[in-house]
Amino acid sequence: MVPKRPLLCERLGFLYCPPWRVQGSSVAGEGTVVQVPELNVVFDLGWCPRMALSSPLVAISHGHMDHVGGLPYWFSQRVFQKMGVGRCVCPARLERPLMDMMAAWVPIENQETPYQIHGMEHLEEVQLKPNVRLRAIEMHHGTASLGYAAIEYRSKLKPELAGRSQREIREIRDRGETVTYTLEIPLLAYTGDTQRCAHLLRPEFCDAKVVLAECTFFNPEHRDRARIGRHLHVEDLPELMEAWKADTVVLLHASRRSSLEQARQRIDEVLSEDDARRVHMLMDHRRNRARYDAQLEESGQSEVKVVDGSVVEP
Repeated sequence: MVPKRPLLCERLGFLYCPPWRVQGSSVAGEGTVVQVPELNVVFDLGWCPRMALSSPLVAISHGHMDHVGGLPYWFSQRVFQKMGVGRCVCPARLERPLMDMMAAWVPIENQETPYQIHGMEHLEEVQLKPNVRLRAIEMHHGTASLGYAAIEYRSKLKPELAGRSQREIREIRDRGETVTYTLEIPLLAYTGDTQRCAHLLRPEFCDAKVVLAECTFFNPEHRDRARIGRHLHVEDLPELMEAWKADTVVLLHASRRSSLEQARQRIDEVLSEDDARRVHMLMDHRRNRARYDAQLEESGQSEVKVVDGSVVEP
């Protein structure tokens, strides 16, 4: 008897949330890796798909293996493919253990892999792009855990100087007075694994254009599981969705205890129609494909197909 072929590799989820792509995979207890290429960052690395290599920074939310297991391979492959030394930020408590993990690979591989690991405290920031920084936000999980928010910084003229001529503003500045202030604009926020907590209602989450949110449990009888594991349950969403102004909320980390159809049904049950319309699940390939096709149609574009390295007209 001819044996069955192995199951196909799990497909990566994809959502276009203008102007950002959100792509990766996230299943509770199995692996989470979510990339936003336009912001040069990957959130968590439970494993390392090829697409994750293109981002120079990985932001680890916490130390559970399904969120950090792919980190050594990511460091190694970036160097192997001459993409530069990878940089990792993580909760401060994890800095030394992750460095020890990388050191443990030296006698196994008989070589040293270059890497950068930086532990972060609550509200500490690192540079993502010239005017965009990544801010760490403490979350509440079963172990030290951080969420992250990409913040754009814009320099704006003080309101009281509006209408002044360039010459007047220059004279004021030359006297040593400040003529501008800095405006913080939350772009995208990532909760990591967490239970409901006050920090999820901070401006970084409330004002972000896109929120990537863990939501592990959906069945009503799984409230205790959510509480014990310190995860979000779908019944936590109404309060959060009321506070979050995001056009798009992408749910991650769903447990296989609920099917996608069950999860979507529960979302529609607990949220208002308007709020439910803003919510998408990263791993809901069918609905996300239909959404993407509608975006293409609305823009008047056609999807480019590549076969054997050549572009094929649809």
